[in-house]
Amino acid sequence: MAFQKSPGTQDILPGVVERWQYAEQKARDICRRFNFREIRTPIFEATELFQRGVGETTDIVEKEMYTFTDRGDRSITLRPEGTAGVVRSYVENKLYGEPDVSKLYYIGPMFRYERQQAGRYRQFHQFGIEALGSVDPSIDAEVIALGYTFYKEVGLKGVRVEINSVGTPAVRAAFREKLLAFLMPMREQLCKDCQSRMERNPLRVLDCKTDQARFENAPSILDSLDEECTTHFEKVKTYLSDMGIPFSINPRLVRGLDYYTHTAFEYKAEGIGAIDTIGGGGRYNGLVAEIGGPDQPGVGLGLGLERTIMLLEHQQAELDNAHQVDVYVVALGEAADREVTRLVYELRTSGIRAERDYLGRKMKAQMKSADRLQARYTAILGDDELARGEIALKEMATGEQRVVALASLASELKSN
Repeated sequence: MAFQKSPGTQDILPGVVERWQYAEQKARDICRRFNFREIRTPIFEATELFQRGVGETTDIVEKEMYTFTDRGDRSITLRPEGTAGVVRSYVENKLYGEPDVSKLYYIGPMFRYERQQAGRYRQFHQFGIEALGSVDPSIDAEVIALGYTFYKEVGLKGVRVEINSVGTPAVRAAFREKLLAFLMPMREQLCKDCQSRMERNPLRVLDCKTDQARFENAPSILDSLDEECTTHFEKVKTYLSDMGIPFSINPRLVRGLDYYTHTAFEYKAEGIGAIDTIGGGGRYNGLVAEIGGPDQPGVGLGLGLERTIMLLEHQQAELDNAHQVDVYVVALGEAADREVTRLVYELRTSGIRAERDYLGRKMKAQMKSADRLQARYTAILGDDELARGEIALKEMATGEQRVVALASLASELKSN
């Protein structure tokens, strides 16, 4: 039988994977500039970590987790998001003992059993950051700015930032009563998910896409904020404005995870069907203590790489590294073919992306291969040129050709 990939997964093939590498390289470079350091955590964790960290009333925990019992009779879950695992590692490895704020980033696969649609997979990939150890609203703004900078520098157009404050647990408890008073008269008209959420987590009702039009006159949590929450939110807005980060306030933005406090935010963009949220995050001041550590504050984000790549393709964004190889070396003759093996290795170890023919093809077919690889140059070596210690170097964009010394080919390519 012919095997096929599992539903909700994808093969990222050559020709497409270069966009992924490009986005990942941008993410790493931006994190370096913002002084975030990489952390790599296991793909699976104890199920209870996500139940406590993400929240038992969330769709993720209730409906979407890949959970199994291992041979040691332990309940294990493939990670559905990145924050809980990073916080577990922060606690277990006592990173809270460091004198500075822990600024961490990760890039990797996550797993959720979701309904398949454009930009949504059961194995998907996130770029995320977490800043642990500070309540300063300036770091909320920095995290939001980093995500916006990533989208801007990767080449996406039309990305919008929406922000809100979801307050503290005490603020949400008071707001919950106001919201329930608004929702109860329309309870029977709401979808089944909304009716279920009303019982356990009414704020999540505002996140519903089906009944969104019914909530136009819903009370705003911003009207229930206490002085501390209001001051924090105002400072976040001020810092974002100072940095020139455009944003709008969305009082119905609550995010899908239970651990958020104070700042919540999302990045929006058009172009992938009904879904317009491409990333988001927020502050989670109680999460470290919930997972068994000291009461340390935190703030972070998670950006979906699938949706980023889809938007790059939709917008036909140009990549900085459009050329797959720097030089394609063509061998004509038996002695030249042997020399090309050595020469290509020398070029590669000098930092040059080099390729050659492995199928014994004629020169015309080799030149077509160079075109398919979008080579910047072709270097043509025949037995006669080899005897003279020379090689012909052709610039593919202009067709200009010149003869250079074989021994200086690497330096010639590096200087252009």
